[in-house]
Amino acid sequence: EGSPETLNKALPIPLYHQLKTILVNHIESGSWKPDDQLPTEADLAARFGVSKITVRQALRDLVQLGYIRREQGRGTFVATPQLQQGPRELTSFSEELRRRGLRPESRVLEKGIVEATPEIGVALEIAEKTKVFRLKRLRLADGEPMGIQTVHIPMDLAPGLTEEPFESQSLYEILQSKYGLYPATARETHFAATVGWEEAELLHVEAGVPALSAERVTYLRGGRPLEYATSVMRGDRYRIVLELAADQHVNRESH
Repeated sequence: EGSPETLNKALPIPLYHQLKTILVNHIESGSWKPDDQLPTEADLAARFGVSKITVRQALRDLVQLGYIRREQGRGTFVATPQLQQGPRELTSFSEELRRRGLRPESRVLEKGIVEATPEIGVALEIAEKTKVFRLKRLRLADGEPMGIQTVHIPMDLAPGLTEEPFESQSLYEILQSKYGLYPATARETHFAATVGWEEAELLHVEAGVPALSAERVTYLRGGRPLEYATSVMRGDRYRIVLELAADQHVNRESH
């Protein structure tokens, strides 16, 4: 039933990631149910023969992915699944625009297979130089340029992506319908930037004007990274709206 309770130190996969996978299996198989208390960090470290730092890293990831919650002074508990109830749904750019009554379009700027850089490797939790699919697109709303998005996906997850028509179809729709890959959670970082010369030409703005940049790592339900995406969106046409809700059970940490 599920993964064996052992970690393989000879594998190139980090120990914390192996531990995270085993803990996810416990939760998804139902052997650990919502509101069950997890063993202590010391107990987990002893059980799997790893350091408390490794355990802490695995647990931190599971908190971010919504599998567990920490309660001050009480311990760590299995979280109630909240994927549909979160403050913001995980949707594609195309779906986001359709909901606002706008016509989504894409112009493919670059498409092909590349080797993972150190930065991409860290984001997707794969070895450097692993083959990844790279897709760079100009995103338009009702024919007006809105932003430039670049996506990287491990080739072993979706080997035929290079043949797909990304001008007319959403990447998420293709991943779901053809490969059975359903994005479950994502960690997105937003920061201010200015538009460079090449980007300005594509976006029909002047170089140096403000832009909204973002990096996003999207995860499958089991915790494996599916996609690393970077984007530059026009600051005059794009805004981020977050609906925030107080949660009595979770201490959220900002990084």
